Amino acid sequence: MRAVVLLTIDALRADVLGCYGADADLSPFIDSIQKNCIRFTRAHSTGPYTEAAMPGILASSYYLEYGRQKKLPRQRTLISQPLKKGGVSTAGLHSNPHLSGYFGWNRDWDFFYDSMEDAVDDHSPYVKAVQLNQKADAWLSSMVAESTSDSIFLWLHYMDVHEPYVPEQKFIEQVDPALRLSADEMFALFQDVLLNRDVSDSNNVQLLKKLYQAHVYETDAAVADLFSVLDKHDLLKDAVVIITADHGDEFNEHGGLSHDGKMYAELVRVPLLVYESDRKENLVCDKLVSSLRFVAGIDIFRAPAIMNASYFMNGILLTLSR
Repeated sequence: MRAVVLLTIDALRADVLGCYGADADLSPFIDSIQKNCIRFTRAHSTGPYTEAAMPGILASSYYLEYGRQKKLPRQRTLISQPLKKGGVSTAGLHSNPHLSGYFGWNRDWDFFYDSMEDAVDDHSPYVKAVQLNQKADAWLSSMVAESTSDSIFLWLHYMDVHEPYVPEQKFIEQVDPALRLSADEMFALFQDVLLNRDVSDSNNVQLLKKLYQAHVYETDAAVADLFSVLDKHDLLKDAVVIITADHGDEFNEHGGLSHDGKMYAELVRVPLLVYESDRKENLVCDKLVSSLRFVAGIDIFRAPAIMNASYFMNGILLTLSR
């Protein structure tokens, strides 16, 4: 069974990952798999927030291409639709309200989970990545057991890096062992500083950045867990795993916080990694690529072997072979 996994990590900046030059050790697992990855150094999102970015990734279209509409326009073709017609089994799992079935993002997936009825709290207003991994594990178990498809496409969207930045202490210690804040104190920073886009106190901005970094470390562990799930089902050896983000977050680089409607690098430059288990050395691509082509041009399923797959990025055809 051939598997293609698309992992989109909400609000993950490229420059917080070690493989993209970060000094802090926030992504040990992602960094450890680089010899098996194609790393794109100049990948850019089509927008600085989820609603503007995800149409590019999942539907190869710009946010305003069909006007400003609250729900997914019928003209957009989600990646799930041609794959379904091609006999590929598909699953989409996320916990971002903007990507929910209510807005039309559940179109033509064989299995779709958007968690909108699940219990969450103010400190973590989303279902965590490890829980999404568990649901992916259950779906993969059914796929392997039933053997109804030769190919599967699995999309997961993690929210764990996203504000309000209330990480557990064990993750904070990885960033700053001396930092001690209660969950209520962290949430107060979110309410009083981040929501108000108040950058007047640089100490508060740095605190928010450290809490964000702690979530990056936490999410890296969840990525490792996902790879374990794939390996458990004997899928990793033939899988292609694409790791990217919809956008980044700002920490007063241009006068603000979070991710508003700006097109600066901290918001639209995103990581893009393509993992292949049988790749023997890291390949770095410095071409400018757009999220408009991250998935739509990847012709993995028809390729006779993963090593001969072609990736079409922003009009540039790269034949990846050894």
